[in-house]
Amino acid sequence: MAELKTKKNEESVEAFLDTVENEKKRTDSFAIMNLMQEVTGEEPAMWGDSIVGFGSYTYKYASGRTGDWMLTGFSPRKQNLTLYIMPGFEQYDDLLSRLGKYKLGKSCLYIKKLEDVDQDVLRELVKQSVEYMKKTSI
Repeated sequence: MAELKTKKNEESVEAFLDTVENEKKRTDSFAIMNLMQEVTGEEPAMWGDSIVGFGSYTYKYASGRTGDWMLTGFSPRKQNLTLYIMPGFEQYDDLLSRLGKYKLGKSCLYIKKLEDVDQDVLRELVKQSVEYMKKTSI
């Protein structure tokens, strides 16, 4: 079975974020890092070469194989700031209705800039998703 390429490592989060070319995206990235650190109580860590993650949980496949993944995290991608909300979004309709301007993937929340969303709602979304993952992971 193939090994997961995106793993937690010891690279510097600050050094990575300092490489974000777009100044606004870089500033927003540091703000998201601070928000997630405050909500999770976890130190930021690099996962792979482009994701900043917080905490971890263990998941288990039907085959019995297990792995570790971040509780939440983000990546300053070229097109968007991508926030990873691990359980997905099915149970967060109320929060999403108040969040602001965004797009969704399966477990990805895409925003152009932090000012496009209500940061209090974003904080609550991250908080609830992390609490959910802590309760449901093995």
